[in-house]
Amino acid sequence: MNLTLTPEDQAFQAQVRAFLAEALTPEFKAAARRATSVFTDPQYSLPWQRILAARGWAAPGWPAEYGGPGWTPIQRHIFAAECARAQAPSLAPMGLRMVGPCIIGCGAPEQKAYYLPRILSGEDYWCQGYSEPGAGSDLAALQLRAESDGEDYVLNGSKIWTTHAHFANRMFCLVRTRREGKPQAGITFLLLDMASPGIRVEPIITLAGEHEVNQVFFDDVRVPKSGRVGEENDGWTVAKYLLEFERGGASAPGLAVALERLRHAATLEDEPGLRRGLAEAEIRVAAIDATEQRVLSALAGGGKPGPASSLLKIQATEAIQALDEIGVAGAGLYGAVDQPAARAPGSNVAPVGPDHALTAMARYLNDRAASIYGGSNEIQRDIIAKLVLGL
Repeated sequence: MNLTLTPEDQAFQAQVRAFLAEALTPEFKAAARRATSVFTDPQYSLPWQRILAARGWAAPGWPAEYGGPGWTPIQRHIFAAECARAQAPSLAPMGLRMVGPCIIGCGAPEQKAYYLPRILSGEDYWCQGYSEPGAGSDLAALQLRAESDGEDYVLNGSKIWTTHAHFANRMFCLVRTRREGKPQAGITFLLLDMASPGIRVEPIITLAGEHEVNQVFFDDVRVPKSGRVGEENDGWTVAKYLLEFERGGASAPGLAVALERLRHAATLEDEPGLRRGLAEAEIRVAAIDATEQRVLSALAGGGKPGPASSLLKIQATEAIQALDEIGVAGAGLYGAVDQPAARAPGSNVAPVGPDHALTAMARYLNDRAASIYGGSNEIQRDIIAKLVLGL
């Protein structure tokens, strides 16, 4: 791709900057600064999403016919970069970046008509029902049973590490509808209502001391078959399509902002070792940015992210973990101080130590999971070895 901005792209960039300068409140920016994961509290992310949806900008990658802005790949990159630089809250990815594109690509017309507008507006807030206590990276081992009963499936079992299930009113879920034969050939993809009788959500408190993930239990939960995406027992195909969108995406702009934040902190601390680590990280972020451009170019030509999404997943998660390590090192002794009250957006609790140390340890602990969720990085390397190297 030609990464030089055309006059039209420069005008678009100016338009985005002007919009963000006007629409982003101090509360939104504070929520983004204090966020310790890719998920911002819906108290802030949903109002911001509604502002973007009113302008038609909530889903940059969606086709115009489904409510997206119809942007070019470079416009999507510009928008992501400007949002990161302006400290806009991140939007929950489960609906806009994952199940939304999946419904567009694999859903029935009735599902598109019903769910897509609700995803854009934020009326539906989604969680992902993939991992189970005995099925994480080995997703084909999932055992949540879905027995056919007339027009419904009856679900029994559980899902785990379900991010924001305590906020979600919808879940996209993989269930086992057949036990015979190859495990992948007995999985079905379902959309379900979290208010369905028999669903119970139990919190899991992370190492960072935060309630972000949960275990979800299903006890004779009835899910209409109209919520099935694709054919029965063909959910593995749908899931692989969705995971390409989960693993890809524009992570380089956010990494660049984190890099700049840490570079400022390193200057304050005047630590040569930190500056060397940041220089190495800068090279990694530049490489990720170049790869993301190639993926966007493929998407613009009507293609899919493909194996490059696995490469990006590895590089982006390992880069943020490297940045987190630099952040903890730069925080020094203050990084060990647990102060969740001071981290809360709008808090009037003064932090102990410098501002840059406030979220350093929580980010580090939260992002330990980054190389595991979405398919562990070891699995991604297997995919690259098979599909790219032919091994």
